[in-house]
Amino acid sequence: MSNRLAHESSPYLLQHKDNPVDWYPWGSEALDRAKQEDRPILLSVGYAACHWCHVMERESFENPTIAELMNRWFVNIKVDREERPDIDSIYMTALQALAGHGGWPMTVFATPEGKPFFAGTYYPPEDRPGHAGFPRVLASVAEAWEHRRSDLEDQAAHLTAAVGKAVSPDLARVEPSALEKAYRIHLENLDSVYGGFGGAPKFPQPPNLEFLLRVGSREWAPEAWNALTLTLGKMADGGIYDHLGGGFARYAVDRIWLVPHFEKMLYDNANLSRLYLRAGQVADRNDFLHVAQETLDYILNDLGLPDGGFATSEDADSEGEEGKFYVFSASEFANIVGDHADLLAGYFGVTPEGNFEGNNILHRAIAVEDLATSAGLSTAVIGSVIAEAKQALLETRNRRVRPGLDDKVVVAWNGLAIRALAEAGAVLDRPDYLAAAERNARFILDQCRRADGRLYRTWRQGTPGPLAVLEDYGGYALGLLTLYQATGDTTWFQEAESLIDDMLHLFRDDAGFYATGSDAEELITRPTDVMDNPSASGNSLAAEALHISYLLSGRSDRLVAQDALFRAGAELMNRHPTAVGHLLAVQHTVEADNLEVAITGSPTKPLSDVVWKKFRPNVVLALRITSEDERVVPLLAGKGQTGEGALAYVCRQFACQAPVSDPKSLAAQLD
Repeated sequence: MSNRLAHESSPYLLQHKDNPVDWYPWGSEALDRAKQEDRPILLSVGYAACHWCHVMERESFENPTIAELMNRWFVNIKVDREERPDIDSIYMTALQALAGHGGWPMTVFATPEGKPFFAGTYYPPEDRPGHAGFPRVLASVAEAWEHRRSDLEDQAAHLTAAVGKAVSPDLARVEPSALEKAYRIHLENLDSVYGGFGGAPKFPQPPNLEFLLRVGSREWAPEAWNALTLTLGKMADGGIYDHLGGGFARYAVDRIWLVPHFEKMLYDNANLSRLYLRAGQVADRNDFLHVAQETLDYILNDLGLPDGGFATSEDADSEGEEGKFYVFSASEFANIVGDHADLLAGYFGVTPEGNFEGNNILHRAIAVEDLATSAGLSTAVIGSVIAEAKQALLETRNRRVRPGLDDKVVVAWNGLAIRALAEAGAVLDRPDYLAAAERNARFILDQCRRADGRLYRTWRQGTPGPLAVLEDYGGYALGLLTLYQATGDTTWFQEAESLIDDMLHLFRDDAGFYATGSDAEELITRPTDVMDNPSASGNSLAAEALHISYLLSGRSDRLVAQDALFRAGAELMNRHPTAVGHLLAVQHTVEADNLEVAITGSPTKPLSDVVWKKFRPNVVLALRITSEDERVVPLLAGKGQTGEGALAYVCRQFACQAPVSDPKSLAAQLD
């Protein structure tokens, strides 16, 4: 018999609907029961693509004996962290304060009022060396609640106060040396051999790579682009990258990017596709542009939903085994690729013993040029052989059982995908990418808003989820502003401006910005969203959207709000820069010599290409397609058509130089 989760829309919650645990979704029913029965809460937080979440479910939540203990002593609540990042943030802060680290599944014990007093992550189903089993933990907490309740309540009060302070950072000012200091710290943390930051496990950390991308043109950051290209190159060679279907796994369990945790997340792939696109421009690396396109194609092909939205993630497991969908035995590989099997095994790093539980994770073990030299063949021939092998391997893989798809739509991450597709469409002349971005943008407008315009955070199969948070407003507005610049369709500018107005109304107060809206339910504290985790924070996305909006509209309220976001993040920017990489990247862009480009007349493309074909993070673009556009976009005001052909105006703070019609002249003004 199913539990209450059967009525939810989240795929993660639905995975637990047949557990013998008496699960509740987060809400008043569960919280009221805990208070009425004076029972502690057991809060379990995870997400659909989480491997260890599945392990704990199989071992403990499907175990009738363990479930009986949970049901006897606790009110049990399940939360999808992707649906409710506010709840996840609050209780993850508590876990980190108690344990010094965090992760998922997150297991929190709280008072009936929701105040945490004990927390952990994964627990095994029985005692193991160095690890208490989940039944022992349950019994210990229940015994303490029964006999030492006042101690637990004191702990809960202190911890709740600490959480409230932690999620409400002190306002400060960004130090003048913050960007240079951040650059030095990033370089100190760089793995100089394999790229990335730190050791195993190793996450891509797109916000910190974005920071390196943007500061690479500065005299004080001479190694930024080298660090970026080293990292992107090693990742694209490794098993963290899917060499058959495109896209990146969430992280690697090793230092060398070889063995991934196989789940694939929309936010990672949207962010990384942009990074490869823009790094391909600054480093003149066609291989990076190729990875960008393969990653975007993965988003379209495997995460794209029929109605235009993009799904959240693909699981690490299929048929109960981690990575089963992706790996090949040496004999299977040889049978599939046929001729040149030995040559191809060398390229993909395939061996009889394998590199993952006796099987092989495909990776690029040798460069095409080196393989061609050793084989005495041309690179063109080798490239053709590899392409044919990839197609054969992909066709075989596509006949396997795919990993589970979390098909809920998260607005923030769809906004990141819109941005990536719009930029790639303009840079690479891919109208299909622009069309996909516009379709997705329209889907969010049509399906993920209340009648009064309030955004929902998620949507699945016709059912909207909880109210959107700051990350959703910032990410989606940023996507729409990018889409406007790529297409010239003022619909997207108008919708972005409306979203930003709502964002300021819902999330801002005298102390800065909160993660949740003023209309959201009251939790034990109202969280903020300053740190990247692992995608860009809500604060940084909102700050970037406000910056672009200001340059296009000239509205001073955008500047004032943007400054509040920087002040909220200043302490971290000054002291712990790797936690706020994207906010630092935006700060760098704000401090740069920002230019506004307005293009009128037809054809606009030769002139707009000057903006897009080079990485210019300090430039915004407005296109006058119709006479009505002058009224809609303030940057276009007074720049009507004066004759045949197109004209480009380069402006600073709306003070414009004489217009030019020649792309070379425009480039000279921008460079």
